[in-house]
Amino acid sequence: MDKVLFTKDNIDNLLFQLAKEYKKINRKNTPAEIVIIGGAAIVSKYGFRASTTDIDSLIFASSSMKDAINTVGDKNGLPTGWINEEFRKTSSYTEKIRQYSKHYKLFANILEARMLPSEYDVAMKLASLRPYKYDMSDAVGIIKSENITREQIEKAVVDFYGGFENLSHPDEAKQLLESIFAAHNLDELYDSTRTSESDNRVILKDIDDNYPKLLNEGNLASVLEAAKRKKDCK
Repeated sequence: MDKVLFTKDNIDNLLFQLAKEYKKINRKNTPAEIVIIGGAAIVSKYGFRASTTDIDSLIFASSSMKDAINTVGDKNGLPTGWINEEFRKTSSYTEKIRQYSKHYKLFANILEARMLPSEYDVAMKLASLRPYKYDMSDAVGIIKSENITREQIEKAVVDFYGGFENLSHPDEAKQLLESIFAAHNLDELYDSTRTSESDNRVILKDIDDNYPKLLNEGNLASVLEAAKRKKDCK
């Protein structure tokens, strides 16, 4: 099956279908709430990314929401987990996300979709900072797109994580933020960062194809750096 891409238009359409199905299955007006985060939120709010491969979310609803998700997925030929809460297992998750989220749209008068203010989107990217994803270029893109200050972002990091010292890569996060606000041309910085991330993904895919049991979440960054050093020495 070809990989499904989620865009601003089909994300909203799927959320509307989900709201209708949830109301139908639930058989009562029990409200539901979904906080959209990650790539899906970026695609929905900003113009620099056109699509994402799944919808990361935090879901607050009755148990019938699971059936509604599966039904909408089946009707639209979507993969299992097309909308999911796997994000809860990542380093950028914090229980404070719901608290700081803001209203986005109400679907079918029952499902409220919420998203984070821009500075908190950046804070979450700084908390992830995976060189093989689009965390760094997303941070550049958000700051390029929105009128947010470094101080706002630093406050968001404190609000969510208690400060930079609690991030997985505190020094790298500070350096990235410094480079973004010192850059003379954010378009060029975005393009170069995105290219670097895309190159990293190609390197890791090649390693995984040749050594299928080597990579795991714990060693991805170190294996990537070793592969890049080896490549540079050639």
